[in-house]
Amino acid sequence: MLTETISIQTSSSFSCHSITERIQSFIDTSQQLEGVICASGKHTTTALIINEMEERLILDLEKWLKELAPPLQGYKHDDLHLRENIPEDEPKNAHSHMQALLLGNSVSIPFKNSKLQLGQYQDVILVELDGPKERSVVISIQ
Repeated sequence: MLTETISIQTSSSFSCHSITERIQSFIDTSQQLEGVICASGKHTTTALIINEMEERLILDLEKWLKELAPPLQGYKHDDLHLRENIPEDEPKNAHSHMQALLLGNSVSIPFKNSKLQLGQYQDVILVELDGPKERSVVISIQ
């Protein structure tokens, strides 16, 4: 099994970043012809999805997530004064955790002839839900 960690600098509290080309590049350098690539985010307030990287769809996704898990709704996780050993700059980000749970944190994609087997409009997308931050995704070939 081959494994690599990629870093993504996100740009705002909510943002989407295609990592398809970086995953394809990892496959290219691996010289593997067939297999499955597994990608897993290393954060509880990001998600990994496969979908279309289209501007209006991304706006719809942000709106949908805010409707399902809006910020500052009395989440227990946001009772910072009740939590131990947290940094002074800890954000109230329970909604980001809930949103990440809705989307998931990993994807698996087969590849053949060293090419990801994605549909015409599909991209592998890191969804930032609590940024901007430096984020990491582990990718492995199996």
